[in-house]
Amino acid sequence: MTEHDFGSDLQIKLDRYGQGFIDSHCHLDYLQRDGDLEGALERARRNNVTGMLTISTSIAGYDALQTLSDQEHDIWCTVGVHPHDAEGHKDLKVEDLVKRAAHPRTIGLGETGLDFFYDNSPRDLQEALFWRHIDAAKETGLPLIVHTRDADETMIRILKEAGASGKITGLIHCFSSGRALAEMALDIGFYISLSGILTFKKANDLRDIVKDVPLERLLIETDAPYLAPMPHRGKKNEPAYVTLTAEKLAEVKSVSLEDVSAVTTRNFFTLFHKAQ
Repeated sequence: MTEHDFGSDLQIKLDRYGQGFIDSHCHLDYLQRDGDLEGALERARRNNVTGMLTISTSIAGYDALQTLSDQEHDIWCTVGVHPHDAEGHKDLKVEDLVKRAAHPRTIGLGETGLDFFYDNSPRDLQEALFWRHIDAAKETGLPLIVHTRDADETMIRILKEAGASGKITGLIHCFSSGRALAEMALDIGFYISLSGILTFKKANDLRDIVKDVPLERLLIETDAPYLAPMPHRGKKNEPAYVTLTAEKLAEVKSVSLEDVSAVTTRNFFTLFHKAQ
């Protein structure tokens, strides 16, 4: 695709989806499991959420996401394994990810990464599986959705190595890490995705970092059903609430809500270029 073709394709997507908000990370299969999906989708669309990316956490759960994205025009999916589940995917191969990523509605790889807070899987296995996702991202050209918690130093090392050995794109999802990781991610061309944590009263350090991140490199998400923004904190999250994070981002960046909508939607389709 030429640069002109990419520009035209992007404009078509913005004409279709650009009058609202994109929830760049949610777990609709969890809402479906709890019987809440139909209502959640209705509320999201009524609240001007024009697109949702439902995120894979295991290979076993991927087929349900693919089916859902095939059925709904405004839902896309990813394929990947959460670091919590690395031990259960020791035999996962790069080609397993690449094969599933060929599906037209599968637009990213992950969520993958490192979680040294819970350590639900051994750290060496988390890192090994993360590298397989990185290799799949290089082979497919699709972006990585990176989960990182209490692992900034190791994450910085891996992303530096990955970036030095070939072009990768992606985002740090539900960003709540330190400034050093944010700066390094931006340096290698990654985006930063913000969840309801941005609205929490004690998230001043996060808001200070966000002030220094260009709006052109930010996305918004819910991580539903987790991390509901204020004033719903502690309750089940859902895609409709992404607008509350957008409102807080507008306040932090001293821009209009319309600017947040327009720029974060453009950012989403620039990064997730396969989305249609």
